[in-house]
Parts: sequence; C-alpha cells; structure tokens
Amino acid sequence: MTTNAYLSFLAIGVALVLIDGQIIYRSGRRYLENSYGDPAAGASMTRLVTVLFHLATLGVLALVSTIDMGGSDLPGVVGRLGVLLLILALAHAITLGVLSRIRGEQEVEAVVQRRGAPQRVDPELQAPTVTPVPGQEGRYPNVSPSIEHQTPYSAQ
Repeated sequence: MTTNAYLSFLAIGVALVLIDGQIIYRSGRRYLENSYGDPAAGASMTRLVTVLFHLATLGVLALVSTIDMGGSDLPGVVGRLGVLLLILALAHAITLGVLSRIRGEQEVEAVVQRRGAPQRVDPELQAPTVTPVPGQEGRYPNVSPSIEHQTPYSAQ
C-alpha cells in the first residue's frame, strides 16, 4: 500500500469516527437530559461515554491501518474501510447500550428519591369514613347489632 492510499484511508477513517462520535454525543445528550435524572449529569455522562468511544475507535482505526489487505491500493483501502465500518457499527451499538443503561439507572434513582421524600397528607383523607353514631367517639364507631338479635320480630 502506498503512502497516499494509507493517508487517504486514515483521513476517511478519522472523518467517519468523528462524525459518528458527534452523532452519538448530540443525540445521547438529549436522551439522557430527558430522563428523570439531573440534566447536567446527563450531559457529563454523555461526554465521558463519547470520549471513550472516540479513543477506542481511533485505536482500532490505527490497528486496522496496519493490516495488509490486498495487493493494490484501491482494494486494500476498500477492504480496510469495510472492516472499519463493521467495527464502527459494533462500537456504536455498544455505546448506545451504555447510554441506555445509564438512563435506566437515572430513572431508578429518581424513583427511589421520590419514594424517600415525605409525602403531603391531605387532611380530608384522614377524616372519618363514616359519620359516627351520636354518642360514639373516634374514627371507627361501633357497629350496631344485627337485626336478627335485636328485633321485636322472631325469625321462627
């Protein structure tokens, strides 16, 4: 592979990695900011995940560029770009899985925080459910005896 073919592969590869990384960053930031967690924390986590994506894929790009694929320049560049695109797709899927997991953890944390917060109790909900019989005090009045036991009629 000539120097021109090698440099053109690296230029195309770096451009693909940077474009995909920016897509992940922009959409991932919105994805995590719209979750129940803190928007600033979502943006920060997206930035960290995107930096990891860039470092890993640029490292793979450097390794793929050293592999010998084909005798002439054009098939070698096309073969390397094919391998790079497959690896880039895999890295993209892994990054989306990481962002999805972070969002799930943020939602769980938000639910736990809401459960731990003191809830306001409506005074109407604590009022008696029935009106007590005159002379009986408290929330739960005594129930009157059944008709079978206190009636002038007999059930014979």
